[in-house]
Order: sequence, then C-alpha cells, then structure tokens
Amino acid sequence: MNIRIRTLAVFILLFSCSFLKAQRRSINWTPDGTGFTRYKDGAIVRVDPKTEAETVLFSKEVLTPAGSSLPLRPQSYSYSSDNNKLLLFVNTAKVWRYQTRGDYWVYDQTSKTLRQLGKDLPSQSLMFAKISPDSKHVAYVSEHNLFTEDLSTGIIRKLTTDGTRKLINGTFDWVYEEEFGCRDGFRWSPDSRHIAFWQVDATKTRDYYMLNTTDSVYSRPIPVEYPKVGEAPSPVKIGVVALSNGMVKWMKIDGDPSQHYLPRMEWSGSNELIVQQLDRKQQESKLIYCNTSDASSRTFWAENDEAWVDLNADDPSGWNWINKGQDFLWISEKDGWRHIYRISRDGKNVTLLTKGNYDIGQLKGVDEVNNYVYFTASPSNATQLYLYRVNISTAGKSAKDEPELVSGNQLKGTHEYSISPNAKIAFHSFSNFSTPKVSEWMSLPDHKALNPAKNIAKTIKTEPTSSIEYFKITTEDNVVLDAWMNKPDNFDPSKKYPLVIYVYGEPASTTTDDSYGGQNNFLYDGDMGKDGYIQLALDNRGTPALKGAAWRKAIYRKNGQINIRDMAMGVKKVIENSFIDKDRVAVWGWSGGGSSTLHLMFQYPEIFKTGIAIAAVTNLLYYDNIYTERYMGLPQEHMEDFVKGSAINHVSGLKGNLLVVHGTGDDNVHYSNAEALINELVKQKKTFQFMPYPNRTHSISEGAGTFPHLSALYSNFLRANCVPGAK
Repeated sequence: MNIRIRTLAVFILLFSCSFLKAQRRSINWTPDGTGFTRYKDGAIVRVDPKTEAETVLFSKEVLTPAGSSLPLRPQSYSYSSDNNKLLLFVNTAKVWRYQTRGDYWVYDQTSKTLRQLGKDLPSQSLMFAKISPDSKHVAYVSEHNLFTEDLSTGIIRKLTTDGTRKLINGTFDWVYEEEFGCRDGFRWSPDSRHIAFWQVDATKTRDYYMLNTTDSVYSRPIPVEYPKVGEAPSPVKIGVVALSNGMVKWMKIDGDPSQHYLPRMEWSGSNELIVQQLDRKQQESKLIYCNTSDASSRTFWAENDEAWVDLNADDPSGWNWINKGQDFLWISEKDGWRHIYRISRDGKNVTLLTKGNYDIGQLKGVDEVNNYVYFTASPSNATQLYLYRVNISTAGKSAKDEPELVSGNQLKGTHEYSISPNAKIAFHSFSNFSTPKVSEWMSLPDHKALNPAKNIAKTIKTEPTSSIEYFKITTEDNVVLDAWMNKPDNFDPSKKYPLVIYVYGEPASTTTDDSYGGQNNFLYDGDMGKDGYIQLALDNRGTPALKGAAWRKAIYRKNGQINIRDMAMGVKKVIENSFIDKDRVAVWGWSGGGSSTLHLMFQYPEIFKTGIAIAAVTNLLYYDNIYTERYMGLPQEHMEDFVKGSAINHVSGLKGNLLVVHGTGDDNVHYSNAEALINELVKQKKTFQFMPYPNRTHSISEGAGTFPHLSALYSNFLRANCVPGAK
C-alpha cells in the first residue's frame, strides 16, 4: 500500500509513469564516480558536476536507427561492464503502475552499430534487459519467460518455456511488486555462465475481476491475480539456468513455499546465492546461502520479532558487501531501533555500527577507501533528515561511539543525498516547510561544494512570511504526536476558522515531514489560505517515523484502532484552541488515508463533521495478504482484530457529511471496497455522496479531464459542508 499524497508535484510523481521510488529518475553515475551522464537533445552526454561542462558520449546520429529521422529517446539506459556497449530502454508501457515493459536497443562502439533486441518477439514486450558481466550476452524477460541474446550474432535462446500469466519467470506477480518492491526477477552470475531467477506460481491464486464497461458496448472482465488477506502466498522458488545447456536447477530451500516469501536474492560468488526468506507472518527473517552446483542451501543468520521483521532496504537489488566480500552491511530493528550492522560472511560476527537510541533512515553509500558508511538519520527530530556517517572499522567498539553529522545542523529541515558508488561526490538537496528545495554538488568525504558559486548558501530563498507552524501534541493518553498547522492569510486569533485535516495513519507513510510544499492541499481548487481554512496534519503511532520500533509496531494487530484513536485525540487537543470552529472540522485522505477518514467519521462523529475518503480500504479482509498480514496477523487466528479494524463495521456512527470516491479500475484497493461500504451505508440509512470514476486506477489520474474534475468535486464538497472563512 505504497501511497503518499502531499503536493501536486508529489501527486504527479506518485501517479504518473514515474510512480514512486521505482520510477524516479536516478543519477547515471560514471564508472569512476566523479561525474554523471544524461540524455540531452537526442544525445547522451557526460557532465562534470564541478564545471557543468558537457562531453558528448553518444551523439544524436548514432542513437538514430536506420530509416528513422529521430533518435531514440530512452526512459533509461545502462552500459556493459567493458563500457563498449550502450543498452537503451524505449517505447515503454506500464505493468500495473510502473513503466517496465518496452523495447531495447544496443549500440556497439566497436562495430558502430545500433540494433534492436528481441526483434522476433512481440513489440513492447521486453522487460529488465541486462548485459552479462563479460559483455557478450544480454538477458531479458518477454511474456513471462526468460531469454538470452548473443550480442555478436543476434541469436536468441529461450531459457524457460513454461511461462504464463500465472506461472511467472524472471519477474513477479502484483503483490510481490506492490509490497516487496520486486519487479526485476533475474540476476547474472559473476562469471556470466548462469542466470538465477525467481519463478512465481500464482496458478492457485484467485483472480480479482475488474470490469471495463466503457471501451466497448459489451463489458470486459480484467483479471488480476491477487491474494487477499488470509489466502496462502503464491509459492515462489529460485532457479539457476546454465547458458551452456539451458538446464535449470531449482534451489532446495527449506520450508513450505506456500507459507514463505523470498523477497531478496543476489549472487554471493560464482557458485553461490544469498537469499532472504520471510515466513508468512513476516516475523522471522532468514539469510540463506544456496550452492548452485548441487542446489543445497543452509541458513547462516536469522532474526525474529513478535510483530514483524522489516525489510532490509527499499531497493530489492544489490547486496552491501564490504571487506572484499568477507562482510556485508545489514539493516535491522532487532534492538528496538533501525540500525546498520556489519555481519561476517559466515554470520558468526555481528557488529552494531550505528549505536544509540535513534533510527537510521536509509543507508546512502559506502566509502571503503576512507572507511565510512553514510546514512540518513534525525536523532532529535523525526520530522527532519540529515546525513551522518560512522567509521566501519571502529564503530561499535566503544560505548561512547557517536555518529558524525556530515550535513551540518545550520539548515534545519530535510536533507536528501544521492551518493556516487565510490562515495567521491554527492548530489545534495535541502528544503523545509518555509524553504523551497535547493541543491548542490558536494565532494566527499570533506562535504564541500564542488562549485562554491552555486552552493546552497548562494541560492537558498526562505519564505519569511510562512504561516506554517510545527509543534507537538500530547494527547490525553500521554502520546506525543508530531504535527504542523498552516494558518490562513491575515489570521486573527480572536475569530474562529474551519479546520481541514489531511491524514494517512498507516505504516506506509508519514504526513509531517519538514520539507517544502507538503503543507499545501494539492486537491483544493483555489487558495486555502486566502479562503480562510486552517490546515493540519499529524502522525500517529504506527506511521514509519524515525521514533523507534516500538512506535512503529504499536499498530500491530491494531490497525483501525490505535492509529485512529491517536489521530482523534490529537485533533481533540488541537480544537481546544479558541480560534478553531468545532462545528467546521473536516478530514480527508487517500488509500490508507481514506480508510482513516472513514474511521474518524464513524468512530468520532463528535469531532469530525465532514469527511472525504478517496480509494479507501473499507474492509481489511479485502486487501492483499503481504501488507495486511504483516501488520495484522492472520484472520484465521485473530478475526476479532479485523472486525474492529475495518471501517465498514463502524458505519452506524456516521453523523456528518461524507463523500466517498473510488476508481472502478483500481487494481490496488479494489472497487468492491466502495460498493460494500455503500451497501452498509444504505442498510444503516445513512446519507452520503459517492463518485465512481470508470476504469480509473488507484491514482484516479487516467482520462481526459479527470484531475480537474476530481479537484472540483473535492473543493465544492468541502466548501459546501465545511464553509470557508473566519467567523
């Protein structure tokens, strides 16, 4: 349930072809880590970050196919390990919500040739093409099967033949992609002789049928293999295919594959894989070595948690090996905080590198030359983010070890970094609630601007008239919540104003990050400040704030309960302010935030008078197994928790004004959530408004005029039922 709605710019990022992290444009670093490349005016150029000087690496002419007048325009590109071949991904199409299917072309600098790969395969069907480490072959997926192509002869070999919509080789089903971030499902061996790949057997996973009723005079069902909570996982196994003879060996990993997940896999040697296995409840994580010669496996490290074991990293590709492969870095919450550990290859020596009562955000880079590991954290303020580092060799050996603040504490807010592979340079950006984003290129490890004339200090522009206030709320349950309030223009504390609260409330996102733009309502058709609205957001227990595992895992088996009470009690405290009109309190949210909106309207009608719930999960039993079972356990064991945590079971409490919005083509939060809720609202004789958007997905972004229509719908409902302006 990876939804995070903030500003219009973030909305576009979330729900366009560049949806969320998997589709964000990453920096194409040069092999030496001192520069980057980019596509510009039909060519690929190298850029010197210090001088901004550009050098053409691949001209417009060489990227133009024979018979065409236009150069290829890649969504992404990569190099062979010998830097002689350029692989370009073009003509892309969405699989679910990511642009992961399309055509691939390769340019060979030696032969000066540009040719399309997989020409005998259906157009726009290739996925995740990767050139082998020896630069002789390329592998890709097409129509659920794995292929290789000889880059010198063009000969294509089909390595798997059993792929179907429900028996998936080299990529994943809907739920692995959505909840584990898994899309690219195969890996070349270091010696280029084998390919390891996942196979997902979704043949026993039932389909959810969406219904397309607008593209033809007859409706058309659209099946999606979708395991609902309580349904066993689709069995997943890992095979290793030899290029020499096409034979596949299936790794012998202990445990029932229909009761386990395999979310991470990489090569750890020419004849060995390293695999992460999670049990179905995601309370036990094992790290396993698989011998690809005889397919045997052995567990060498494990951890457990009474709630859930969080994934090591957002990015499912790569493994953080250090010390020439003798150790690796691993992120764990096993001591109650999200920390980086150094683990020996055999799993016998485990060293805590980021010691202290604080969480790290993300591991950002490793510099083995200078012995640093870089990471983001914010020990004193969970709404902000800074860059830190520790010494890999000495960290954890002294009780007085402290992480070193690299980004400095002069600029309070959110610091983001993209660090080159060898940690020589970094792209640094900064913003806070009153400072639009600014960026600069930095050298490391000294953290100095590569171009002093264009550093942040020269370009930063703070908005001194900002009316946004960050503060903390202590509820009557003695829970301390982070919050922000955006007061209207010409605010007069002697008057009373309507309050509009944006909520999310679940483990996938926070709403109180101290960064620019998140405090403005992107759906509102107008200016909320000028119209006289006070805006508010707060983060409850269970959200992924950097406040320790106990904060995040308090929601276990209590989604729809503890998080809702925290939000309600936080707002109850806020509306004690004399300048807030208690009769004009509105709440809205999307996805998990839509669920929270319904709960607040149903369970606390004395506080929340108007609600707008978009794409909401109304019944926890309707959502997927990986996400829901991670945070709620199994319904077979704790059905009472699912009953209490589902908004549909609290409909009788509705007293205020409610607008429900849903896309009928939502493959994430299915449209049945809305119809089930409508049935219950009707049964309970509740008055409400409802807007279905035909064939729109979870983003409700497709089709001409959709966003302006949704914005007008939202704004008009809000203005009519939570009247703007001071009184």
